[in-house]
Amino acid sequence: MRNSSRCSAIWRRCGNGLPGEAGALSMGAQGTAIVNFGAFPGKGDASVAIVGQADIIAGSLVEAWIRPEATAEHSADEHMVEPLRVFAAAIVAGVGFTIFAFSDNRLSAPLAPPGIGRILVAHTTVGNNFKGPGDLNPSVGGALPMVYGQWTLAWVWN
Repeated sequence: MRNSSRCSAIWRRCGNGLPGEAGALSMGAQGTAIVNFGAFPGKGDASVAIVGQADIIAGSLVEAWIRPEATAEHSADEHMVEPLRVFAAAIVAGVGFTIFAFSDNRLSAPLAPPGIGRILVAHTTVGNNFKGPGDLNPSVGGALPMVYGQWTLAWVWN
């Protein structure tokens, strides 16, 4: 016999929760969706609207996650390792909700001062003048590319 005091945010449980009995586990709906961060170089956030959920109410509990299922741009393995966060929010009763996805990739390449590890001097044809390091090589490094392309999500609500 199951302990009816133990509940999940998504699964409704009452009574003893045995299959086929009143109180068995149930949910409102479930599905998958594709969120698109756009063509390379992409962006840091994206969203997808889930509609057609006639039974959803404002107080429904909604959950979303990355589903490791390949898309045209990314393998299932990439889905497992890409640092993405997804949130289901903005519930509209009788309509649906929105899934918001954000890149957690906050890594960046270190900024190097101009000319480090590079030739600093350029010769000009006018008066044999040499340019200083700041005139020739800009800083290198900084933010890495954003997330791009399509990613598979799964969702459920009660």
